Amino acid sequence: MAVYVYSITFKDHPLRLDGLDGVGPSPARLRTVSAGPLRAVVSDVPEEPPLEQRDIGAHQEVQKRLMTDGTVLPLKFGYTTPDDEAVRLALEARADEFADRLGQLEGCVEYNLKASQDEEMLLREIFSESEVARRLDDQVREGTAAPDAPPRLGELVAVETRARQEALASGVIEALRPFAREIHSTQPDGTDFLSVSFLVSEEQDELFLATELSLAHQMGEGFDFRLDGPLPPYSFS
Repeated sequence: MAVYVYSITFKDHPLRLDGLDGVGPSPARLRTVSAGPLRAVVSDVPEEPPLEQRDIGAHQEVQKRLMTDGTVLPLKFGYTTPDDEAVRLALEARADEFADRLGQLEGCVEYNLKASQDEEMLLREIFSESEVARRLDDQVREGTAAPDAPPRLGELVAVETRARQEALASGVIEALRPFAREIHSTQPDGTDFLSVSFLVSEEQDELFLATELSLAHQMGEGFDFRLDGPLPPYSFS
């Protein structure tokens, strides 16, 4: 057997774990491993647990339950150690680091924001504001363009798209920065131009949410803002 580690808390956390299922094909009872002022929430799992979609949900439910009662340092999904002693040694070796981070996360939650812009709207903006792009597009449509015109047009549109999306992302982040203790950006997927997580204290929570909503309204129907949270601070642990 191995030991699956969900999160780290201080010893004074209530740790109401009743009614929660752990991960793995036959979920074991959730329990704790202690060292000094710290506790790790763990459960036993097979050596190589065939973790499935339901296990992601179980992992997240543990974090959410803990978050409602106090500060939690959530570990990434799928983290295991050989045994309790390995967990205890890690808590002892990194006690100051874990304690400092728990102190920094106290009273905070994570919000993850993703945003995209309607592609047709973006293309209309590019062709409206770039004379070179507009001329090349007209030539391609009329069949009078040089052989290299289509790839030149594609490259120009790609450059314009990247510049505009980077500017949009920067503007959104800067507008929300005053209400976040920390910010963690990741590479957006698909047509998104923004994927960023904010660590927000309870004192700034309402202002953060109101500002995000105001931004979404200001930017209009051509933009899709998707805010997820409050979440355990996965991106800041």
